[in-house]
Amino acid sequence: MRKLFFALVCFGFLLSGCGKGGIVTSTKGLVPPTDRPCADLKTGADMFGKWLEDPASIPLSFVYGGEAVKGLQGFEVLSKNCETTASGKSLKAVFRIDDNLTATLDAFLNGEFGEIEYTVWFENVGASPSEELKDIESVVMDFPGSDPMLRGCLGDHVNKYADYQTQLRDTTVSFVSTNGRATHIYFPYFDLVHGDGGTLMALGWAGTWHADFTGTADGISMKGGNCNGFDSVVMPGEKVRTALVVMLPYKGRDRDNATNLWREWFIKYNMPSADGKGNRIEPFSTTCFAADTGLPNSDGSISERFYTWKRTLERLIYEDVVPDFRWFDAGWYLDPRGNTVPSDWYGTVGTWELDTLKWPGKTFLESNQACHDAGMKVLTWFEPESVCDVEDLARNFGYNPEWADFNRGNRYTSNLGNKDCLEWTLGRITKMMGENGVDLFREDNNSNPVKAWTGFDAKEAEKTNRPRKGITENLAIQGHYELWDRIIDFCAKNGKCTYIDNCASGGGRNDIESLRRSLPFMRSDADRTTTALRLSMTTSYCRWIPFHGANTKESADELEPGMAGGSTFYITRASWLPVYNISEVFTHDVEMDYDRLRATFGEWKKYNHLLVKDMYPLTPWHRHDDDSNWTAIVWHDRETDEAVLEAFRQETCQEPYYTAVLGFLVPDKKYTLTNEDTGETITMTGASLAEDGLKIYLPEPKSCALWHIMPE
Repeated sequence: MRKLFFALVCFGFLLSGCGKGGIVTSTKGLVPPTDRPCADLKTGADMFGKWLEDPASIPLSFVYGGEAVKGLQGFEVLSKNCETTASGKSLKAVFRIDDNLTATLDAFLNGEFGEIEYTVWFENVGASPSEELKDIESVVMDFPGSDPMLRGCLGDHVNKYADYQTQLRDTTVSFVSTNGRATHIYFPYFDLVHGDGGTLMALGWAGTWHADFTGTADGISMKGGNCNGFDSVVMPGEKVRTALVVMLPYKGRDRDNATNLWREWFIKYNMPSADGKGNRIEPFSTTCFAADTGLPNSDGSISERFYTWKRTLERLIYEDVVPDFRWFDAGWYLDPRGNTVPSDWYGTVGTWELDTLKWPGKTFLESNQACHDAGMKVLTWFEPESVCDVEDLARNFGYNPEWADFNRGNRYTSNLGNKDCLEWTLGRITKMMGENGVDLFREDNNSNPVKAWTGFDAKEAEKTNRPRKGITENLAIQGHYELWDRIIDFCAKNGKCTYIDNCASGGGRNDIESLRRSLPFMRSDADRTTTALRLSMTTSYCRWIPFHGANTKESADELEPGMAGGSTFYITRASWLPVYNISEVFTHDVEMDYDRLRATFGEWKKYNHLLVKDMYPLTPWHRHDDDSNWTAIVWHDRETDEAVLEAFRQETCQEPYYTAVLGFLVPDKKYTLTNEDTGETITMTGASLAEDGLKIYLPEPKSCALWHIMPE
């Protein structure tokens, strides 16, 4: 099976163009390295260099044709391409596994932060099925160092991004994500602390995944991967892949330092562009008109009609509270029989054709043009992996029932790994966006696709009489990423937004590779309820995903409107994130306080530039249902030294005093601190703020203080 061909010597010789002896040990010619003291550029460069010299060091394992393989040593090197880019070093190396199967390593070293990443692709380039490929681990590594610890947060839904810090002393911590939406329940982002430093790690895969961390006296042993239980031959022309593995080493064990190193890297290098010109995405605001129609609304924008939007838009313009986006959500489409959808947005998806009873002629386009004239873009909801009533969808809209497998009720999962299904879905989406002036694609997924993937696998096994477990998931997730890439390409060519609003029943698809194409405009559906939950999520989730949004209302149920008169400063300040989603009943709430809305919205606009900078949670993380303490957060721009401090005395907190200790400021520099609510101004040194802190007094529970901090 193996082609030895002097592999190790040949590999080192071929790749020597990436650095002396094949080892990259400097960043000469790249972007300047970060000046953050915690950055560890050497560890990343050394690891990348080992991959260049020694294919056995590539942290991958799999079983092929019954033989266990670690790394890629011993295989013939078919080609290589190693280049210096503006931000680092890229490597693509192709290995021959046997006459049919090749393995391609795509790797990158970031010269500014020392971040390294890789994906391995297996492709059948022959004329017959490959041997059986299984037990693929995307990453198998040891991280040396004493006193090992694992830090991170759990996923959305039942765990509500709960923070954790676990000592790994002769202990194994395992995560297995099984439903096909990668960031529900568990979260594939990990902070491995070992010795005098650590490694921030993420697995990029939008489907199933697993990860195990075992602590020893010498450090942490880790293995993890995607497509749980994958066991399949690879057919001619097929490609399967591992998860994207991202690692960012750092020095020291300080969690805030590691967090902010990651946040800065993420914003600079992991986020998509705003438009086809490559501009950076800046903080922005959204609102949905659906709560303001005066009609029953079962969720989404199902109550919106050609005659409901104008009143809302005109009031927003008149009151000078126009957000950046009109959010047009679920329920705008015809059902598979071609009928209007009065209430059941969930059980009628799949046509992606505008409901002509709700929106006759060009009325939806006209409403969007009016939003454009007011300075608003328009985002529209789709759910491309789900279809309903497939026979009607086939009869009336050209869908092929063979593309679908049963999921729940009359809902089916579309197989985006099928090229014809992908083309049909892409065509429906881009046609609707193009004809109606839609600027941004919002994607949802309200079904766990694993059952459908398993069903497709069974059909494949029966058809080929070979093992095909996991093949549907692997191809479907590849297809999903391709769908997004091609929608983004369509948007770039047509002057639209080149990023996606990413939703999957809330926060189900926030893996790091998805977030190279998208942003979570709403990090969780649950984040439409209590302020305590919102603050809990912010102090855990923001460590990993710096650019996202929540809501600006408080309600007992996710779908209920917020309080009459509009949200208070306490609620809106707890909602400060780079995406600010205004949730109000603009004209049908007769108590709506527009003076307060202008003030709260204006306050966010004044300070939103700091929300994409460093974050310091000053108080311990608390559960989503715990409102008995203070929560304080500082957002700090380390280049300008400007900061803003938010301090919340929560609903049942008995203590009226809190002292905010700010240890990240320059000790001998003077700072002016201004209370946003009272106008009070004081001057303190950085040393005093680090030693004595800023004393805050709030006499009543459910209140907050906001302090602006500027260097003199």
